[in-house]
Parts: sequence; C-alpha cells; structure tokens
Amino acid sequence: MSGDSPLPLDERRKEHGAVPAGAGAAGRPGRDGGPERRGVVRDASLSAVLAGLVAVVVSCSGPLMIVLAAADTGRLSNEQTASWVWAACVGSGVTCAALSWRTRMPVITAFSTPGAAVLVGSLGAYPYAEAIGAFLVTGLVMALVGMTGAFGWAMRRVPPGVVAGMLAGVLFSFGAGVFSALDSIPVPVLASLVTYFAVKRWSPRYAVACALFAAVLATAAGPGIHVAAGDITPAVPVFTAPDFSLQAMVGIALPLTVVTMASQNAPGLAVLTAFGYRPDDRTLIGVTGLTTAALSPFGGHGINLAAITAAICTGEEAHPDPRRRYVAGVACGFFYLVTGVCGAALVGLFTALPADLVAVVAGVALLGAFSTSLAQAVADESGRDAAVVAFLTTASGVTLGGIGSACWGLVLGLATHGTLTFRHRARTRR
Repeated sequence: MSGDSPLPLDERRKEHGAVPAGAGAAGRPGRDGGPERRGVVRDASLSAVLAGLVAVVVSCSGPLMIVLAAADTGRLSNEQTASWVWAACVGSGVTCAALSWRTRMPVITAFSTPGAAVLVGSLGAYPYAEAIGAFLVTGLVMALVGMTGAFGWAMRRVPPGVVAGMLAGVLFSFGAGVFSALDSIPVPVLASLVTYFAVKRWSPRYAVACALFAAVLATAAGPGIHVAAGDITPAVPVFTAPDFSLQAMVGIALPLTVVTMASQNAPGLAVLTAFGYRPDDRTLIGVTGLTTAALSPFGGHGINLAAITAAICTGEEAHPDPRRRYVAGVACGFFYLVTGVCGAALVGLFTALPADLVAVVAGVALLGAFSTSLAQAVADESGRDAAVVAFLTTASGVTLGGIGSACWGLVLGLATHGTLTFRHRARTRR
C-alpha cells in the first residue's frame, strides 16, 4: 500500500534531527552501551497517540475490506472470518507494541493487504485447512529468510519490475470493479471517488477513511444499511488444524511470501531508514514471520512491516523528537488489540454493507497501490517486457493445474526476464 516518497536519508536526518551514528535507535546510549530505556509514560504525547490511532483507522478502513472479500471467496463462515480479523489485528498489535518498545523506533506492522488480494483470486480453489497450512509455511519461510539475512540477497536477484507487474495484475480487478459498479450503485461510487481524490489533495493519509465514510453515508441515505444486533459480539478465535498440499504451497504460499516480502517488508524497512532510523531487518522480519506462523491456525495470513501507516508514525507529525516517536508504535499496537477484540463486530458491520459497495471501497483503497505498482512495473525499460508478461498473466485470472494466476505471472515474468537477459548476454559475448 505504499504511495509515499520519503525524502532522502540525509535530508530526513537534517529535517527531523535524527539520531547520530552510534547512538542507537533511541538516541543517547545507556549504561550498557545500548539505547537508553526511557519510560513510555514519560515519552508519551497526544500527537504520537493520535498518530497510532490514525494508522489503525487507515489500516482497517480499506485493507479490511480485502480480507473480507478473500474470506467470501473462500466461503468461510462468519466465525472463521471473525477469527481471521482477530488474528490479523492481534498479530499486528502485539508486534507493533513489542517491537516499538524494544527497539525504541516506531515499528508499524500490519496484515498483508497485497497478500489478502492474492487470496481473493486463489483461496476458493483450496480447502480452508490447506490454506491454513500455506499460511503456516509462509510465516516460517519469512522468519527463516529474515533471520538468516537472506532477504536482501534474494530481493536483489528478483527483478522488481516482475514483482510489481504481478502485484499490479492482482490489483487490476479491484480497480476495474470500482467503475463496473457504476451500473448498480452509481451514487456511492461517485461519492467515494470524489471524496477520495478531494481529500487526497489535502491530506492523503485520510483519503481512504473519508472515502469509506462517504460511501457508507451515500448507501445509508439510499438503499439503507441494516446491521443485525446479534452480530455485534466479541471475536472468538477459531482454531483450524493445518493441512499441507503441494498445490497450496505453490498456489498460495509462494505468491503470498513473495508479495508480502517485496511489497510490504521492503518498503517498510525503507520508510524507517528514510526517516533516519537503523532497523535490524533480521529481528523485524524474523519476529513478524514467527507471529504469522503462530497465528496461522486462527486464519492469520501474514503480518509484515507497514509502509503508508509507518510514514504516519515516523514523521514529525507524530513528535518533533525522533527518539519519542516509538510511542506512536506502542499506541498503534494498543488500538490494533482493541480492534482485534471487536473483530466480530467489525465483520458484522461490514458484512451488512452491499457486496458492490464492499468491492468499491476495496478498489478505492487499492488505487494508490495499483498505480504505484503499475508505475514500478514499466519504469525500467530493459525489464518492461517481463513486467508486462507478469501483469497480463496475473490479471487474466488463469488457473492451471490448480495453481492461481499470481504464481503463473511470477513464473512467466521470470522466464521472460531470463530469456531476454540470456539473449543479451549471448550477444555481448560475441
């Protein structure tokens, strides 16, 4: 969901007075040589707490719709869907609060929105237990890749244009769904779009939340929204024993791991670095991967570093002193946990909305991610053909051998890149 363009590291350090080299993530070194442990209450500020609240609102106003759409594709029960929301929010909350407090950096985590988008097109093709097994493997692989330091090595060898093309193909149907819904609910669609772009000019961080609010108001004023009182209950996690199949590993675990690592963890680390912090990728990715694995039996599909919401909590708006912005991460974790407890209530609220409206809000929430991915896919002229192949294959929705289009887009994109690169190298050697 990254649409931000942070200033270069040196400029951010000058603008925000970021910590000097060797001082640790929290600023002044403590007696043991590490960062000084200041009290959270002492460092707390209203701006940091509000930044954490806004981050959760932004995360849940749009991305939650993607999760619900994926749950609907997988034909999950309301109890299973509520458990998925619980796992996503509790996992994000625990990692946000714990990592921010431990590192004294505003480490913002979230549930994987691109991963949920991948599941919209693939979850229905597999039994739910096999999907749970794929979630578990995804978490373990992310933890292994993170803790061994292999993430940076691997990402340098996967063409970014191919990954961006695959993600753009996954998101294409969401963007197109916004405008196809004009036939059935034109007023909510137009209200959502106008609000989104109008607010984006003023403050992009509030655009998705305001677009959701406008769409709901327009729907309430028209056909109306009816929420059953029985649906407003606390979330109860539902355990599902994982099952494992090769098809689910290839069709779910592989693309889910790739898009989460490339589209969320990579920009998440970049945002922290751009604001003058020095994140330990082994710790952050390792912990989020293990958390994903631990919560997978309850429906958790992926916990990762955030980018857009991270920028909300790492900038000067959270606090002028970079050493005190970690409170925003702790607050974000707290609000995530509250949201997780109310997971069933959120499911009851959003499932009361018309299906077309859910699709519209999800598409509007992903417009920024789609445009960014599409721009990245065609930015490098030398890799443009491979990126286009990955995009078109994924957008086609083709399923071969029980394996979804996201994986085939990645495979064919890499094959195209390898073929063109091989030909170029062969000509160079001649």
